[in-house]
Amino acid sequence: MEENKNIPNQESEDRIHLPESIEEASQKFPEDKQAPGQSQPETKNMETHAHHLHKAPGSGWKHYFFEFLMLFLAVTLGFFVENLREHITETHRENEFAETLYTELFDDSLVAANKLKIRLEKEKDMDYLNSFFKDSSLTSLPKEFYPAYTTSTYLANTYAFEPKDGILSQLRNSGSLRYFKSIDLQRLLGEISVCINNMRYRNDQEYQYFSSPVKPFILKYFDFGWLNELRKEDGTANILDLVNSYRQSNRTIEGKILHISSFDRSEASNIILFYKQMFVSTRTLQLNNYIITNHKILQVLRNEYSITNERK
Repeated sequence: MEENKNIPNQESEDRIHLPESIEEASQKFPEDKQAPGQSQPETKNMETHAHHLHKAPGSGWKHYFFEFLMLFLAVTLGFFVENLREHITETHRENEFAETLYTELFDDSLVAANKLKIRLEKEKDMDYLNSFFKDSSLTSLPKEFYPAYTTSTYLANTYAFEPKDGILSQLRNSGSLRYFKSIDLQRLLGEISVCINNMRYRNDQEYQYFSSPVKPFILKYFDFGWLNELRKEDGTANILDLVNSYRQSNRTIEGKILHISSFDRSEASNIILFYKQMFVSTRTLQLNNYIITNHKILQVLRNEYSITNERK
C-alpha cells in the first residue's frame, strides 16, 4: 500500500496545465504573437480603419471652412449664371419689342406726314370756298369750284388721322414695357399715348361738326350729280385722287349750287370758316404734337437698339 503512495497519479499527469491567472496567460501568449491553434484578433485593426475613415485630410476648422467655401461658390455661381441667362433673355426680348414698336410708329409717321400735307391743301380749299361764297357769282361756277367744294365739305374721313397703337397696347397690357430700361423712352411712350388719345378725341369732334351742320348743308346745296360724273372716270379710285386728277385734266364737269334761292352766303361762309379753324387747331396742336413725339421715339429706338428695319 505504501508503494502505491509513491507511484505518480497517471491521470493527474495527463491533465493540461492551465494558467493560474490572466497575467500568466498574457505572459505566455503576448498580443503580438499568435497562440497555437488560434487566429489573430481583428478588433484593434478594425478600430484603426474606422478611425481613418472618419478623419478626412485637413480635419478641423480648416476642413469645415473649405467645405463651406465650396458650397458658397457653387450657390453663388449658380445664382450668377441664372441671372446672366435671364439678362440675355430679357435683352433679346427688349430688342424684339423695340423693333416691332419701331415698325408700327414708323408706318404711322408716314401716314401722319401725308395727312398733314392733304389737310394743308384742304385748308387752302376752304379759304377759296369762303371767298367765293362772299362775293362771287353763285350761278356761273368755275372749274375749280366743285373740287374745292368737295374737299371742303364732302370729304371728312379722308383727312382724319387714326394713329395705330396695337403693339403699344399689347406691350402695356402684358407688362412688357418694363423691358425698356431707358427712362427717356418710358416717358416718351407715356406721352405718345396721351397724343393718341387726344388725336382720337379731336377726330370725334371734327366728325360731329361734319355731321351737323356741314352734312345738312351739303345735302341741301351740293350737286351730287357732279360727283357721280366724276366717279365714272374710275369707279375704284378714291374721291380725293379723282378730284386731283380732274384738276389736272382738260375736261370740265358742269355743276351747280342747288336751292340757290334759299342759299345764305353769310351762313355758308361761317360754316366753312369755323370748320377751317377746327382743322387748323387739330393740325397745329394734336397732329403736330403726335408727329413730334413719334419722331423722338423713333430717334431713341434707333440710338439704343439694333433696329434691322431699313426704313429709317
